[in-house]
Amino acid sequence: MSLIRLSGVIMTLVATSASAQEPLPADWDVLREPSRKLVMAHTGFDVGLGIAVRCVDGGLEALISGLPSNTDEQRTIGVAFAGDDDITDQQWNVAVDPTIAVSNMPAPFARKLRNGGKLQLRIAGGAEDGRNLRYVLDLPASNAAIDETLTACDRPLVDPRDAAWADVGDNGLPTNLQWLKRPRPTYPGVPRYERGFAVVTCIADPEGRPQDCVVETEHPRDAGFGQATLRAAREARLTNSLNPDAPITPSRFNFRVNYNVGNGPVGPVTPSRIRRPN
Repeated sequence: MSLIRLSGVIMTLVATSASAQEPLPADWDVLREPSRKLVMAHTGFDVGLGIAVRCVDGGLEALISGLPSNTDEQRTIGVAFAGDDDITDQQWNVAVDPTIAVSNMPAPFARKLRNGGKLQLRIAGGAEDGRNLRYVLDLPASNAAIDETLTACDRPLVDPRDAAWADVGDNGLPTNLQWLKRPRPTYPGVPRYERGFAVVTCIADPEGRPQDCVVETEHPRDAGFGQATLRAAREARLTNSLNPDAPITPSRFNFRVNYNVGNGPVGPVTPSRIRRPN
């Protein structure tokens, strides 16, 4: 594998100079910019793709750059790490740069990246004729760079809760939960961007109230979409879909909100479920 610099990610998302690059032996490259509270681990491939995990002022993002351009709000990317039996379809978010995709769940994705090995990516409709485009990448292990990035954003290096997402349904909820009152976010302040998104995870308490909500990722980072989504979560309620009168076993769930000033009201709550094809 021939490593290249993630020029697209660095120039488009970080806006810093190449002199800030500091390669780590037998690891991913790492970029630090203390003035912006930025730490970014990144690596590139000779097929033109780049992968980065970055922490900016407490906000975590995982990105794939160099993809075929896509102007939709989301795109489907199949992902399989070394040891996975199948490729799993994930819904990724299209960044302001349409050749960059942003993960809904950056911390679990970053923790998988740490081990390196063969990484398969399937880009739905990515070929010129509309067929799926597949990449098989020799992913370098990261012994320090990704760990530094996760730690900078106060994210654990190992989280057993990652496995719990396998039980989450297509709407971002466990199969025994459904929305009683959906989050109704409002566009934060004077619009600085035409569109963006935020993904939030919470714990449903026995009465169905979202608790301990955390912004998993948001884009653009300085648009305020994460805080707007957290405010909306406080007014939301869930119920037991199997027995509405029964209390809820505390359950982890997630939801994603699209923000699009051009469409008038904020877009609907959409699932951020990692889906496996039939």
